[in-house]
Amino acid sequence: MSGSKAAASVAARFRLPGEIVVVEPHGRGHINDSYIVVVTADVGRRRYLLQRINDHVFRQPAEVMQNIQRVTTHITNHPSASEQQKSLVLVPANDGRPFYTDYCGGYWRMYPFIERTRVFETVGAPAIAEQAGRAFGRFQVLLADLPAPPLEETLPGFHDTGNRASAFREAIAADTQRRVAAVRTEVAFVEQRSGECGRLADLLWKGALPERVVHNDAKISNVLFDAEGDVAVCIVDLDTVMPGLAVHDFGDMVRSMTCRAAEDEPDLSCVRVDLELFEALARGYVLETRSVLTDRELDELVHAGWQITLEQGVRFLMDYVQGDVYYKTQRSEHNLERARTQFKLVESLEAHERELNEIVQRVRCEG
Repeated sequence: MSGSKAAASVAARFRLPGEIVVVEPHGRGHINDSYIVVVTADVGRRRYLLQRINDHVFRQPAEVMQNIQRVTTHITNHPSASEQQKSLVLVPANDGRPFYTDYCGGYWRMYPFIERTRVFETVGAPAIAEQAGRAFGRFQVLLADLPAPPLEETLPGFHDTGNRASAFREAIAADTQRRVAAVRTEVAFVEQRSGECGRLADLLWKGALPERVVHNDAKISNVLFDAEGDVAVCIVDLDTVMPGLAVHDFGDMVRSMTCRAAEDEPDLSCVRVDLELFEALARGYVLETRSVLTDRELDELVHAGWQITLEQGVRFLMDYVQGDVYYKTQRSEHNLERARTQFKLVESLEAHERELNEIVQRVRCEG
């Protein structure tokens, strides 16, 4: 059975308001398989997003869905939630659960499709960076009072950069695909910076940074913007929402929103931190979150950008060394290209560290 036919069979297992007329693949996500489901209803056609959770990546899909259900319900019902910023809403399966399990044990979920929106793969203007910073900041603020118990840690150590570096060394030593010889320069780049990889985890362990509910994959493509006004309206891709550090999310935003090049840009001369984009991002995020974040969290924002960018480069490079088993690729050296782009951005962040910290301090003083 083809992917779309299988998805159509699964779509019928959800509580939809009419007849399914179209099921087709959607998007180019790194992890999950996604489909658009079109349904005829009394008010006309409606679209839904159907996704199969990648259980190779997310080994506890039921817990992933439990987290998503709690988070989306909390944001939707939050007294401070605005009409402008929406939340994903789960469509229940016919048995009432927030997901459907197919005969192979695969987990599927469905959301109403948020119409009249668009996604950016890169940030082309400061206004977009500021809007995205505000959106992720607001997301953190709305979840700051999520009632106990804590969310499930579905990907233990997800942003523990020190452990990522250790796993990377093991992959290099194993060299199962015989690819290490071609990436000695990149391996040396990581090793030269490994001493700082555990800084944020150490601060969490010492209690200097508080654990919060965070997105953990706060990149520009996970923000939906209004199709007309370039206003951020919804945070998506909630699989990684779990306990973590607020600065990890800001670090991911620095990685994906302060460089005008794509994350797999082969021309490394195009890869650099844009100070104007960084200032806009920092302004949006800090002004939205400063009533919640501690001074120490704000002090670590620039380092978090450096650390998360390095971490993502390590993840791409390790996947390349291991044979491209985690991220979807479009060409033979795609993950290697992604890693090199991240490492070039790391170098740029290092070169501009003083200016970046001055920007954060200036934004903190704004009214």
